[in-house]
Amino acid sequence: MILLHGRGAAPESMLPLAQAFGRDDILYLLPRAAGNTWYPNSFLAPIEANEPWLSSALSVVGALVSRLRRRRLCRGTDRHCGIFAGRLPDLRIRRPQREALRLARGADRRRHRIRPTPRNYSGLLDGTPVFLGCSDIDFHVPLERVHETRDVFTALGAKVDMRIYPRMGHTVNDDEVQAVTAMLGTIAAE
Repeated sequence: MILLHGRGAAPESMLPLAQAFGRDDILYLLPRAAGNTWYPNSFLAPIEANEPWLSSALSVVGALVSRLRRRRLCRGTDRHCGIFAGRLPDLRIRRPQREALRLARGADRRRHRIRPTPRNYSGLLDGTPVFLGCSDIDFHVPLERVHETRDVFTALGAKVDMRIYPRMGHTVNDDEVQAVTAMLGTIAAE
């Protein structure tokens, strides 16, 4: 499982989440973004505003997955190399392929006017389980954007479990951890 930290945070900030899953049969990788940010501006900003940092971040994480595959560090089929949790949901949509699990939680430090995100996605997720968890009042992740993300994943063929939590804020709760832990158990049984 590749755990992607939030803006300004260190990779180690994701360790409590890995521990909460309670799975010692999973290799957890915690890459560090340059300057502790995967890209400098809001994920709601135009793509060009986050370039070349966004493309660099996507390349770093993509290379990490490729290295895992080459070294055969994935248990079972090749698709078990693509378990993500964290802050770079665009990677999972830009490079769709059948993977074991996608846990998406976006992050942003500023409010921005919500606008459609014109992106052309190709490929299929072919039943990939995707968990999207968010609060209805998350300051960093507008609810409309969570719905848009669900729609994109669904259109690409993913099996989406989206849960919106009333008045939770920007955090991870026990229900989210339990949902992902259950997905991990299903994957491990394949």
